[in-house]
Amino acid sequence: MSYSEQKMIEILRIINEHNKIVGSKKIAKELQYRGFDLGERAVRYHLKVLDEKGFTARRGNLGRIITKLGKEELDKGLIYDQVDFIFSKSEEMIYYSFFDFKKHDGNVITCTSNFNNQEGLIETIKEGFQSDLAISPYIHCQKEKVGNEELVKINTICATTVDGILLSNSIISRPLYSGLLEVEDYTPKQFTQLISFKNTSITPLEAFSTNKMTSVGDVLETGTGTIPAIFNTLPINSKEKTLSILEKLKKVGIDGILNIGEDSEDALGIPVTEGMFGMTIIGGLTPLCLAYEKGYNININLGEEIFKYKDLSPISSFKNQILKRKESNIDSKVQFILSKAWNLFGKVDFDIETYNGNLITNISIIKKEDLDSSIEVMSDVYKTLSEYINPYYKVVDNVGDDNEVGIATICSLSLDGILVNNGILSTPKYGGLLEMRSNPQFIELIAYNGSSLDPHVIYIFKNLTTVSKNKKENRKLLSSVKEVPVVAREDANDLFSVINDVGIPIYKVGKPRELVYNTKIDAYNFAVVTGSGLNTIAAIKEEGVDVKIKAVESLEKLSNMEKLI
Repeated sequence: MSYSEQKMIEILRIINEHNKIVGSKKIAKELQYRGFDLGERAVRYHLKVLDEKGFTARRGNLGRIITKLGKEELDKGLIYDQVDFIFSKSEEMIYYSFFDFKKHDGNVITCTSNFNNQEGLIETIKEGFQSDLAISPYIHCQKEKVGNEELVKINTICATTVDGILLSNSIISRPLYSGLLEVEDYTPKQFTQLISFKNTSITPLEAFSTNKMTSVGDVLETGTGTIPAIFNTLPINSKEKTLSILEKLKKVGIDGILNIGEDSEDALGIPVTEGMFGMTIIGGLTPLCLAYEKGYNININLGEEIFKYKDLSPISSFKNQILKRKESNIDSKVQFILSKAWNLFGKVDFDIETYNGNLITNISIIKKEDLDSSIEVMSDVYKTLSEYINPYYKVVDNVGDDNEVGIATICSLSLDGILVNNGILSTPKYGGLLEMRSNPQFIELIAYNGSSLDPHVIYIFKNLTTVSKNKKENRKLLSSVKEVPVVAREDANDLFSVINDVGIPIYKVGKPRELVYNTKIDAYNFAVVTGSGLNTIAAIKEEGVDVKIKAVESLEKLSNMEKLI
């Protein structure tokens, strides 16, 4: 993407963020804040181009608004920038939040939820807020009648509000991870899944907001289940002041603190560096997860708006404290996907001449009664998309209950293992969602580094894939981006044809510094984009088959696997 295209994307972003008519003078000023030196005249030229493309629409002399087509382009057009923008936006929101404890007033960061007022939905949301499974019971609710439907917009306090308040009091609180926190007997036990706040195009908490991943309802009913939470680290010399501020916040209805660690102490399964302590905060959308779990349809944008605290009011009249503060930490730690992969790379002994040896596989568990139909779906997808789909699989027994069976598929990380086995460093960079249009582009990216879960599993369970779609155009396929040193490019190219034959489809081998499908990697490396072994699994999930996925799970010989026909 050219520098001019980057400027136009940034102009679209500015207009979209204002959510109203914006003039060229205002846009030029905003661009300067963001490092783009464009005067009003240059901005007007770029706006004319955007008008011609249908991305913006002129509103007399007042300025422009962004169109629906422009919003779609903004979502897809600069994915490599989006993975940095998510974290930067969070930092920006933190900067704008502050709180006066004496006046009980200030700015708070809110999550924005939009939905049709479905029967029982608001009562379900209230149920989540009536316990301490929320940052605060204070919300802003706006209702609007459109035709025969009532549209509801709810702003709820986001966990990053706490970071902003601490920063305004000279305390640095860095959100490192968002994840799923296991609760047992009403006590936080440990994180089971994590995603780094950096290098992702999906807000980390949003990634885990599906009715298959959380069990907020179970925690309310039995005290045991899984809830979304955020893990921060803070300097140890600020701990006493932090605790004092948190107590003051609690008195005005802002809380959600689940765990405060000691100096350099591993907290809830996460290691903490020397001179820091960990702080775990419940996810700001946790009460909304309860609605997800019950099948309601809600659109959530995290950390989206700044609100005056005085403009919020409690959704419930009381807050029932059910969670106990975690006092001690257990020895087990979260295993990150990249660490797991590195350990398996050394066991990949696949011989490129004999085609013998071990490859890394994923195991997907389904009911035995769904096996035949699942294989049929996988076969149909392969027939349609043979150049994009990994055709090898193996039926595996003894992987679940008596009525369950596993399907092993070749993991795309096998490519990295083969290269490493041949003396070539290959690093998994991103798990992505690739839209197959005339000019294919990634529309979502999550870095392997800092994630405990294969990103492809997240895309599958958030129903973002369209592998089994009838037409090839606009299918959304799972794929991986690897980076390989430029110095090894010639030797690596000799292996790629063999790797493709093994069933790991290589979509593209990039050039040094090339944006491949609109994503970029580090300098002095080139990108290799491969199809995921979970594409066939995504297809059966799309057809309504209940599936449990264990990615990067085991090793299997190619000779022991069957091939789709």
